[in-house]
Amino acid sequence: MRIAVIGAGGTGGLYGAILARGGADVVFVARGAHLAAIRARGLQVRSKLFGEFTVAAEASDDPAVIADSQVILFCTKTYDAHSALERLAPVLPEAALLIPIQNGIDGANEMRRLVSEARVLGGVALGGGVITEPGVVEERFGALKVIFGEWAGGMSDRVRELEIALRGHGLDVEATKDIQAAVWEKFIIACAFSGLTALTRLPIGEILRCEATADLYAEVMREVERLSRAAGVAVRPSFSDHGLTMTRALRETATSSMYYDLMAGRRLELEAINGAAVRLGRELGVPTPHNTVIYAALKPYSNGSPLGATDTTSTGPSGSSGG
Repeated sequence: MRIAVIGAGGTGGLYGAILARGGADVVFVARGAHLAAIRARGLQVRSKLFGEFTVAAEASDDPAVIADSQVILFCTKTYDAHSALERLAPVLPEAALLIPIQNGIDGANEMRRLVSEARVLGGVALGGGVITEPGVVEERFGALKVIFGEWAGGMSDRVRELEIALRGHGLDVEATKDIQAAVWEKFIIACAFSGLTALTRLPIGEILRCEATADLYAEVMREVERLSRAAGVAVRPSFSDHGLTMTRALRETATSSMYYDLMAGRRLELEAINGAAVRLGRELGVPTPHNTVIYAALKPYSNGSPLGATDTTSTGPSGSSGG
């Protein structure tokens, strides 16, 4: 099985490297210094879960390298998704399955608008990493899993077969009958985890040790859970309580990719996370005051600003996730 990974960053690089180490034929579509380092030295992974290892996988900035792939993991930042899809569309293999592994709740819908709906599954990643230097991805979250399924719901033979194949290459995966619920459950956690680690500039352990910020974390999740009900998505009952339990099981040093981008002065995925919650709340008539405050406070940094990297004295231990 040939697997193309579009975006070899903290999420795509980490999951693709695990698959390559497990014997899968993986090709990365990357760019810049990161691409040059992968070509020269391979892609190095540093992980408490998997140890340190390097894979000598194929990598290119030419989208044509995906032409003979059976599975495409689409792992770009949400704000790069549309342009990346337009570049890939002419060379997409007709029989390939596309799985968006991105933040937010609209990745599969965006992909379905630009390519054949029948070729797009839904997907979500739990956990991820960060590029610490060109050619090096570090897992700092404490959990790694990919959940995927038919976007319309139900179970299919192709999803079951893909689950078996990916597990055979060492990746923790789960095929689900309700991928939209899984995507929303990740979104519920992401709005709190990404929003508050970025807003406070703190790792999750410090956020949950403070009663005020721990309460705020729970309230953000409850808001988004109410949004899911209004949107007609069947997330698990009282999922916010479950999400808090999941969060407490993470490494105390874990932070989000949005925190990491903020501190580096890079563009944020704010619009796809807390911004999406605010907009959907207005559309559905569901109040989202906590997400609105997070969105407003981070909006000045959303297009990237060196101000995001100036005050690093009180951030505590840093890390990054795919959340």
